[in-house]
Amino acid sequence: MRREALPWLQIATHVGGLAPLAVLAWLFWQDRLGPVPVAAAIRRLGRYALVFLILSLAPTAVRLVTGSSELLRVRRWLGLYAFLYAVLHALAFAGLDYGFDLRLLATVVLESRREIVGLAALSILGLLALTSIPALIRSLGKHWKRVHRLVYVAAGLVVLHYAWNYKELRRWPVAAGTALLLLLAIRLPPVARLLRQRHNAEGAGPT
Repeated sequence: MRREALPWLQIATHVGGLAPLAVLAWLFWQDRLGPVPVAAAIRRLGRYALVFLILSLAPTAVRLVTGSSELLRVRRWLGLYAFLYAVLHALAFAGLDYGFDLRLLATVVLESRREIVGLAALSILGLLALTSIPALIRSLGKHWKRVHRLVYVAAGLVVLHYAWNYKELRRWPVAAGTALLLLLAIRLPPVARLLRQRHNAEGAGPT
């Protein structure tokens, strides 16, 4: 990808990041979210968070597989959109379902493994969003990468949170879990080392 094409990549990232929210608002306004619109909206917001979280892991995998690092320029924004939708998901759950009744919410969360896992994932995403501020990136130095590897833990927790929303396995959690496992496999040191060696060999060319 040429450097001059990057602004279009950034524009596409922001348009793609905000489009689901616009579509959801339109569906809600048109009363097209089904018989239980609040529940549908909460589920959609959670699904959007999961999709952007998985997408935020893809640029690193693309770099390892293809050698191209251009997508890394939008990785931060993909992660921030994942956090945005996770926050909206949590706010919709707390506000629309429970009217921000903190006592009732505490009871619901503590009695449900699904909600405990979801809260843990949201906390990690909040930490990652906070440490994406340029000043904190500089202050963390080499420790920044270690902190941001927690994104894989957050992704695993979100997949569990999503899967436990149903009594049986559904297509979306299975697809997300499979994608996450693939992205993790690419990051494994032996696999990453082999991919780098292949890129080095291709870059050296015939002798």
